Amino acid sequence: MLKMTTFFQGLSSHQPVPGTLDFPRSPQKLPSTSEAESEACMSEASSEDLVPPLEAGAAPYREEEEAAKKKKEKKKSKGLANVFCVFTKGKKKKDQPSSAEPEGAAGSRQGLDGPPPTVEELKAALERGQLEAARPLLALERELAAAAAAGGASEAELVRRQSKVEALYELLRDQVLGVLRRPLEAAPERLRQALAVVAEQEREDRQAAAAAAAAAGPGTSGLAATRPRRWLQMWRRGVAEAAEERLGRRPAAGAEVPESVFLHLGRTMKEDLEAVVERLKPLFPAEFGVVAAYAESYHQHFAAHLAAMAQFELCERDTYMLLVWVQNLYPNDIINSPKLVGELQGMGLGSLLPPRQIRLLEATFLSNEAANVRELMDRALELEAQRWAEDVPPQILDGHCHSELAIDIIQIISQAQAKAESITLDLGSQIKQVLLLVELPAFLRSYQRAFNEFLERGKQLRNYRTNVIANINNCLSFRTFMEQKWQVPQDTLSLLLGPLGELKGRGFDTLLQHLREDLKPLFKRFTHTRWAAPVETLEKIIATVDTRLPEFSELQDCFREELMEALHLHLVKEYIIQLSKRGLVLKTAEQQQQLARHILANADTIQHFCTQLGSPATWLQPALPTLAEIIRLQDPSAIKIEVATYVTCYPDFSKGHLSAILAIKGNLSNSEVKSIRSILDVSTGAQEPSRPLFSLIKPRAAVSWVQQGWNGRQNWKRKKEKMNSHLAGACGVLWRVVGTASIRRHIQVAPQPLQAGPAMGP
Repeated sequence: MLKMTTFFQGLSSHQPVPGTLDFPRSPQKLPSTSEAESEACMSEASSEDLVPPLEAGAAPYREEEEAAKKKKEKKKSKGLANVFCVFTKGKKKKDQPSSAEPEGAAGSRQGLDGPPPTVEELKAALERGQLEAARPLLALERELAAAAAAGGASEAELVRRQSKVEALYELLRDQVLGVLRRPLEAAPERLRQALAVVAEQEREDRQAAAAAAAAAGPGTSGLAATRPRRWLQMWRRGVAEAAEERLGRRPAAGAEVPESVFLHLGRTMKEDLEAVVERLKPLFPAEFGVVAAYAESYHQHFAAHLAAMAQFELCERDTYMLLVWVQNLYPNDIINSPKLVGELQGMGLGSLLPPRQIRLLEATFLSNEAANVRELMDRALELEAQRWAEDVPPQILDGHCHSELAIDIIQIISQAQAKAESITLDLGSQIKQVLLLVELPAFLRSYQRAFNEFLERGKQLRNYRTNVIANINNCLSFRTFMEQKWQVPQDTLSLLLGPLGELKGRGFDTLLQHLREDLKPLFKRFTHTRWAAPVETLEKIIATVDTRLPEFSELQDCFREELMEALHLHLVKEYIIQLSKRGLVLKTAEQQQQLARHILANADTIQHFCTQLGSPATWLQPALPTLAEIIRLQDPSAIKIEVATYVTCYPDFSKGHLSAILAIKGNLSNSEVKSIRSILDVSTGAQEPSRPLFSLIKPRAAVSWVQQGWNGRQNWKRKKEKMNSHLAGACGVLWRVVGTASIRRHIQVAPQPLQAGPAMGP
């Protein structure tokens, strides 16, 4: 994968040739008159040809010219050669050749320092690359313009002389723009000369434009308009062509791979612009805007290349590469790179692609990534379920059963988010929302279903329990990452933790299943013994639990505590069920107080045992003691207060549950029971319990006891009388058949069990 933050740091093996932008070696020839025509014009030209013929009206001009010639002879030929002084400043000797000049340039320049050069001399100097000929050529152009303005020469003569001047300008233009097209290959002094020529031509263009604007009508000089020449624009077009050729080259290896193409474009642009800033900007006049010219040309070609690529149907990787360059690497590693940020930041180069196209690419990227994440997570779950089915034991890490599934899912989501953030942080936030609100909940539901199927089908596997424990431990990794790393909002967190909570609950039920089956007959002993020995029964229950605890040691500590809380809840719940399940009716206050003492002792034992083993269920502490207090109290008003307090702790405590407890108190009248039950009418609007207790106890069991409780004695009495009546009739028949003595023995033995029914107390 492409490294985003240090993209260009790995390019040290591709060092460019120092001091060159490697621009095209053979620039396109600029529009000009054919060379044959130029040569023909030059062969006919002479220094006299560029002087306008004298006419009668030109006598003052002739006298001034003669005086000027005499003055030149006295001052040792200081005429037009003085125009070259600007190019030779700083030299120790006037005739010493510059290191930037071609061979023979010094001798040729000496020929230009004397009398005004002829056309042939200017042509020879320009062909040798002597840019000093620009000033004499400009002087010839001005003399021609003056002659045309004077009106002494014929139109044919002016056209002939102008064609010669333009032919010289074409030679000069090719020389100047050739130097500027490969600026880093030219010597600094020669580059300055070429820049000075272009700047002078720009000034001349402006002056010509101002003169044309000042003229009232079209010119009447007979010369064709040759200004503005626009050499500065030609230079900028040359920069654009050079940028296109530089960026248009393809790397030797991987030319068709988008990564290689993008790498070539980005590296070339960055290195070339850094060379422009460091080496060309100090030499170019400010009016050229050399950095802006190169930056805009490179940017336009880069953008054109990406726009052309975006028109095709892109694969996932190409879409990502396009976005990461447009949104991240180009603005951050090129435009805002340390060497370029000060020059390019204020130019407003803009984005490589229009905003609408970027949004379409981002939408495609999000859809592709969501599909990839979904596929990867499904594959990870499939492999995990396959390991369960093949009875592969889980890893043991720090003494706990460990599964890689949670880590795999977390890595899949994190990598997708990091990939999106490598484009923009905003896109990373968008993919996070898609994954956490859509893809991850769907996966967790699939995970829950697969785990439930394993619980049903894998009971006979040897590593069944350890794999259950490993999957419960997975919930910790998911929860920790959601809360700490992803910082999921609370509403989203509840959505995600729901399937995990159900998975964990089913796992706890599976782990506790055998223990609950072992405890079930022990709890039934409370009723079988009429609560006569509750302490001994509870001790057996505690001992049974204690022997099974090592089976849960491979759970994570937090889940072992939750399991102990679930076990704590199970003990309290079963105790309450057995307390209210059977027809236990105590008629006297003493009996009720004795039962309350038993319940308090048992409650203390359960609470101490479970808390000592790590149960955090302090909320279960008042469950049994408060019921014991309701059984102990005799004043209906005091019982009401206790019930009202109880329902605030356990909002799921219903009238059915209360009726089952009050049925134990056989000395309460129906009116008193109704009065106590009415206290729950005030609390019907209580909130739903955060931790269920009584909602786990089926109200139907309590209601069935209510139906037996308040009329228990009357119902049992009527039933006994009816049975005795049937027995008496049967005994009459037997009296006549068998004999009185035998019948009496049956009467004394048969009714005896009926007199000690369940409603008669312990």
